[in-house]
Amino acid sequence: MRVKTSSQWSTEAPNRVRVRSQRAFTLAEVVIAMAITVMSLGGVITGYIIATRQAEWSACSLAAQSLATQRLEQTRAAKWDPRASPPVDEVITNNFPIVPTNILDMPVSGTNIAYATNFTTISDVTNGGYPLKLIRVDCVWSFRQQVYSNTIATYRAPDQ
Repeated sequence: MRVKTSSQWSTEAPNRVRVRSQRAFTLAEVVIAMAITVMSLGGVITGYIIATRQAEWSACSLAAQSLATQRLEQTRAAKWDPRASPPVDEVITNNFPIVPTNILDMPVSGTNIAYATNFTTISDVTNGGYPLKLIRVDCVWSFRQQVYSNTIATYRAPDQ
């Protein structure tokens, strides 16, 4: 049996380091790195799609709320004076018909026009003999085959 001397150990050590530094990645390491990269990229793309969809839904909801507020302001502007001679009451449901083709006020590109329908409900409310009306406006709109509704309500007293 032959024993290595210290000079033989010193010449083999740099050769081992050189051999290790020249080795490449194994196939398993490459596959795992690619899988991590693909999953990370998929997560970023999915996050972007979800954020875009939520921003689009928020734009539709805000436009529907604006449309409901517009109808509410129309009812508030109607004349209602029960003390006049003859009494005037234009704040009735029949004066605010359902119009199914309201276009939501959003940026439009091509054929992505969104429609909404306003439903106006006016109810008489008696409060200690003083006349009041409850005005409720429901704006119904759809987004990605789901129907949503924005509702706004207020009380109205007669004109003074």
